[in-house]
Amino acid sequence: MTDFLLLFPGQGSQKPGMAKDLIDAFPVARDTWAAADAALGIPLSTIAFEGPAETLTLTHNAQPALLTHGAAVWAVVKDAVGSGARAAAGHSLGEFTAFHAAGALPLADAVKLVRRRGELMLECSAARPGAMAAILGELMRPIEEICIEAGAAGVVVPANYNAVEQTVISGEVASVELAMELAKAAGAKRAIRLNVSGAFHSPLMDAASAGLHAALEAAAWHEPVWSVFSNVTANPVRSSTEARALLLQQLTSPVRWVEVIRAMAAAYPSATFLEMGPGNVLTGMLKRLAPNHPAKSCGTAAEVQSLLGSL
Repeated sequence: MTDFLLLFPGQGSQKPGMAKDLIDAFPVARDTWAAADAALGIPLSTIAFEGPAETLTLTHNAQPALLTHGAAVWAVVKDAVGSGARAAAGHSLGEFTAFHAAGALPLADAVKLVRRRGELMLECSAARPGAMAAILGELMRPIEEICIEAGAAGVVVPANYNAVEQTVISGEVASVELAMELAKAAGAKRAIRLNVSGAFHSPLMDAASAGLHAALEAAAWHEPVWSVFSNVTANPVRSSTEARALLLQQLTSPVRWVEVIRAMAAAYPSATFLEMGPGNVLTGMLKRLAPNHPAKSCGTAAEVQSLLGSL
């Protein structure tokens, strides 16, 4: 039996039409989306399948849509790959999907939880506007040092350590823009403002903490059946109590994706990574972070059928 490591994408991977082919091909995927619609009391599937993109991209729609897509893929392949699953991780929002796949969060609780997370993040963004930017290329000095210097203009911090030469920064607009200029002066190939609604994974999200804590505590948690590697610590989590605490910290802490993938690859040297959800962003990152591990995108009906056919 092949060992599998499951990965679940975060915001930015959503697009209108996501999962439509999946529900046409697999009744259990259709049932998953219907259950998410019922839990939320909104036509989430219609938003995901038909758009428009502006509506789907709103963080309180994108988050449950991405979770449901990942959950639907998992529902289809679970019987075939479940006994080979060794651990999981998710990028930001995707970490919630990972805990669902690990049996720690029932689907209805999971979609309601991330819908609430999105609402709280949107409220924070409206009250305290911010920005995010991707810094690409090798720098002559640490990005943390650049953020400290740019902090003279306001809050700015590293938010996502996505790859050795790709870090996303987050904070107040003026300080993010100053950090972008300092990064370019330090050798960055590019510094790109991201099309996001707020300064995620930064102190600007502090005001959402109380509401997210309440939502995390209200969900019906179980112990995960295998480890989920935490965005905050890059360590494996097997306790629902620890999961709740770290998912709350994740709101204002950086996503340590480089460390997460390297820790998973070291712990399971012969495993295959499976990216479950729309797109192949995480699979692309793996080529540099875990080049000796096979990796497959598993989000469309064709990709799912290819995986099932290979087992």
